[in-house]
Amino acid sequence: MKFRFFTAFILAGMLASAATHAGTLTEIRFGVDMTNPPFQMKGTDGQPQGFDVEVTQAVCAAAHVRCVWVENSFDGMIPALRARKFDAIAVLGVTPARRAAIDFSDYVYHVPTRLVARSGSGLLPTAASLAGKRVGVQQGTIQEAYARAHWANAGVNVVPYADQNQIYSDLATGRLDAAFAMSVAMQRGFLSTPQGKGFDFVGSYVDDEKIFSRGTAYGIRQGDKDLKTVLDAAIAQVNRDGTFDRLQRKYFGDIDLHVK
Repeated sequence: MKFRFFTAFILAGMLASAATHAGTLTEIRFGVDMTNPPFQMKGTDGQPQGFDVEVTQAVCAAAHVRCVWVENSFDGMIPALRARKFDAIAVLGVTPARRAAIDFSDYVYHVPTRLVARSGSGLLPTAASLAGKRVGVQQGTIQEAYARAHWANAGVNVVPYADQNQIYSDLATGRLDAAFAMSVAMQRGFLSTPQGKGFDFVGSYVDDEKIFSRGTAYGIRQGDKDLKTVLDAAIAQVNRDGTFDRLQRKYFGDIDLHVK
């Protein structure tokens, strides 16, 4: 797709008007995986909805462009982006491995990772505790990368799924012993639902500076500096005008998702 870029705002400590692009960008096509509530999911009308979607719509509004949604499986996002099936991925964790394949906008938000299991199970997010257990992860996520790097060789059965909702279903029916994903996604998508009754977070937050990202961002093709400029300026705007804070409260209450 050939972009026609609009006169963008440049962030230099604050947003200031500056004519930097010769044309006019009218739309941005975003790849979305609509199986990850409450971030990305399909509404009753079949259209994308959720936190990522509303934040991205606000980013598009700030950039004076139209959002176009292209549904794609999460594990195929980067190949599809590089194949120009869409212009940006909304959104994914920024990791060294992904930086080797694509570029990123400025950070949008950060959510820590946790393990969910039955209350009283005694399970912890460690290889020793999970040995012989079945742990569900979504394919292509940094959670899958962590589980394979730290647990799989220690006898933990890491079970990949294309659909986060199927992980919740199999966890509830006992086909899985635990699920490993972003904490807020599991709180809203599973623990706060009737299906999640009897389950809880177990252990503390899980981190690994070589695998987990400092935050999420829009993935873009390498060298696409014009689109990065547009997205970075719009991300700054939705933070400056309070839009991000409003959406954060709407979906997650007092939980702070700002990148520190």
